[in-house]
Amino acid sequence: MRQDAITPETAEENEDEEEVAAEVQVLEFQLGSETYCVDIEYVSEIVDKGQLTAVPNAPNYVEGVMDLRGRTTSIINPKSLLNIDEAGESKRIVIFDPNKFQDEAATGWLVDEVYQVVRVSMNDVEEPPLEKDDAIEGVIKRDGELVIWISPVHAIE
Repeated sequence: MRQDAITPETAEENEDEEEVAAEVQVLEFQLGSETYCVDIEYVSEIVDKGQLTAVPNAPNYVEGVMDLRGRTTSIINPKSLLNIDEAGESKRIVIFDPNKFQDEAATGWLVDEVYQVVRVSMNDVEEPPLEKDDAIEGVIKRDGELVIWISPVHAIE
């Protein structure tokens, strides 16, 4: 028998690997009246909105900075960044893992509410409606609703 031959056991293992590879975990949150999500691999923690220090001459989407465990963390308002209706009070901050960003900057997004972490099948993800927008990974159809999947890395560029 050839070493690379597929046996019933290896075929089943390959199917299992394909099923795992076809799913991703995302953190769902609210911005305005809509639900958005990011890949959970980018998220390091979620904290309550505290006191932010304004930064002079910062871009309009930077709400300020905060000291988070001894590290200055930039807090970004994705509503301003992505031109989302400003309705809703931002109460939580999704802190991203700085090691996932090229400049390793400590960054967080101000969100209205954090919902849950869910597994999403890549079969439920549609291409973004705007081909040129790298910030949008796709649109997820779930429970009769649409969830916009955002790339935190590309949203800020």
